[in-house]
Formats: sequence, C-alpha cells, structure tokens
Amino acid sequence: MKNAIVVLFLVVLTALDAPSPAWATMAEPQPSFDHPRQIVMSLSEKDETRVNAVLNNVANVQKAYGVDHVKLAVVAYGPGIWSLLQDSPVRARIESLMKYDVEFVACGNTLDSIHKTDADLIDGTTKVQTGLVEIVERRLSGWVDIKP
Repeated sequence: MKNAIVVLFLVVLTALDAPSPAWATMAEPQPSFDHPRQIVMSLSEKDETRVNAVLNNVANVQKAYGVDHVKLAVVAYGPGIWSLLQDSPVRARIESLMKYDVEFVACGNTLDSIHKTDADLIDGTTKVQTGLVEIVERRLSGWVDIKP
C-alpha cells in the first residue's frame, strides 16, 4: 500500500510539472493576451446542421486557445448570411459566442441581393461591403483563414 502511494505521488508530481498538452504543441511564438492568434472562418451555407458545425468549430478553437489568447471572426456571405439575420434558427448560439468576443461579419453585397438591411441583422453583427474581400484582407494582415 505504501509503495502504491509513493508511485501515485510521483505520477501526480510529474503530471504537475509537465507542460499543458494544448500549449506544448503550439507554434512559436505562443499566443498570449498581447499577441493572440487571429482566425477568420467562412460561413457560406444555409443548412442548419452545417452552420452548427461551424459554430462548434468556433467554440472548440476558442476553448483550445482560451478566450484571451485568440481573436475569432466569422464572415457570412452567400447563403450563410441567413445565420446572421434576426430570425435565424441559430441566433441564440451566435449571441452567446458574441458575449465571448467572437466577431460576426455580414457581407453587404449578399444583404443587398436579398433586400435586407442592417436592421435585419442580429445586434452586434458587423457589416462589410464584400465578405470575401474581408477574408482576403484579414489573411493578408496576418489572420489565418479557415473554411470549416
């Protein structure tokens, strides 16, 4: 019994001294409060299952890095714009992610094509003229772009 306690103590001591697995695999420089990872995700589908998959990816990335170590933006364009409208079936999830500083960006060209205005968007949504250009410009300024 005494040997088992000693072994358990050594295992726990080793585990406490080991780096966190999530951070151990991070590229240098590791993300920090002052230098967070910057990730922009595309949302171009209307299917609720796919939209929820994108939102799950957003939550998982934020959980992996930590709220203070990542900036996340979701740019909706084409059919994906429906997710950012007031009557969206995923509105509650989007508003929840907004509370954790996830930015949601709507494509103005898409809004124009479906005859919607800023007033039709979920409060807190940002609008740009062209969603795809927003993704390109963020990528060129150091953001990583992901199409989940």
